[in-house]
Amino acid sequence: MALMDFIKKQFIDIIQWTEDSDGTLAWRFPMRDMEIQNGATLVVRESQLAMFVNEGKVADVFMPGTYKLTTQTLPVLTYLKNWDKLFESPFKSDVYFFSTRQQIDQKWGTPQPITIRDQDFGMVRLRAFGNYAYRVADPKLFHTEISGTRDNYTVDDLDGQLRGVILQHISTAIAASGVPFLDLAANQIMFADALAKDLTPALEKIGLKLEGMTVQNVSLPEELQKILDQKIGMGMVGNDMGKFMQYQTAQSIPKFAESAGQGGGIAGDAMGLGAGVALGQVLAQNLQQGLQGGGAAAAPQAAAPQGAPAAAAMKPEEVMATLEKLGELKSKGILTQEEFDAKKTELLKKLV
Repeated sequence: MALMDFIKKQFIDIIQWTEDSDGTLAWRFPMRDMEIQNGATLVVRESQLAMFVNEGKVADVFMPGTYKLTTQTLPVLTYLKNWDKLFESPFKSDVYFFSTRQQIDQKWGTPQPITIRDQDFGMVRLRAFGNYAYRVADPKLFHTEISGTRDNYTVDDLDGQLRGVILQHISTAIAASGVPFLDLAANQIMFADALAKDLTPALEKIGLKLEGMTVQNVSLPEELQKILDQKIGMGMVGNDMGKFMQYQTAQSIPKFAESAGQGGGIAGDAMGLGAGVALGQVLAQNLQQGLQGGGAAAAPQAAAPQGAPAAAAMKPEEVMATLEKLGELKSKGILTQEEFDAKKTELLKKLV
């Protein structure tokens, strides 16, 4: 019976792995009912590592190259099996191959908003997502901590674990970066660098090397987004409050003109003639004068010639009512366009 078993055995002359698909991190060479011939050839291609495991104990690790398997090239395995230096019989051993290529474009993200502590706003919530790349750097550690004795271990098998590790480190990475929450969206590279620095030790513990980390988007809560928009607006006008109010007024004029135009009637016609734009300019000017103090507003009156009758001030609703009447006269042909424009300018000067 022992003789028949010996005859049935197959002896392996070449041990190699040609990857037939992407995403494989570890692969075990099939050894069922087979033994490795002494002097067999081991081929380890670029972007691969090979490792011999004897009865659960990691033995020899081979870098890329071609090797003749003898007691000289397998010193650890020789020691574990207590071989003599001249040992030449076939032997059994588990052989694992590891892919050291970069596993690129791995996605990460926050499925739900996460709460972080911010130096400006206290506790805030955010969403973020991006991608990263890694490779197997330490096959011994990766084998003992992650892949084990499985025939095949893939990127998909590890994906959930790595996503969880990244989410655990986002809060500490933001704190370590020193970037205020409102500036995160504009400093995604700095955020990514801080996250990568925080993640590197965690991946090294399982035999991986982080090769790249990107933050593609940071979503702010709606209320903080409004604050960020206002901050940008202030920056556009140099933090001058008068100019900022003019900026706000200018932003609202198109909406006011659109709503007036949609409302129809004489008010819509007046806005179509440009009354809305002129009104916005006058309002912005009056507002700025009010912010600068009463002295600035009084200066034009002091410069007026003595004895000149002061123009009677009018409220905005009175001006609009008068413009409506003038618009009717113009539409009936009683007033020309030039006369209407002159009256309109005169009325706008009387706004209080």
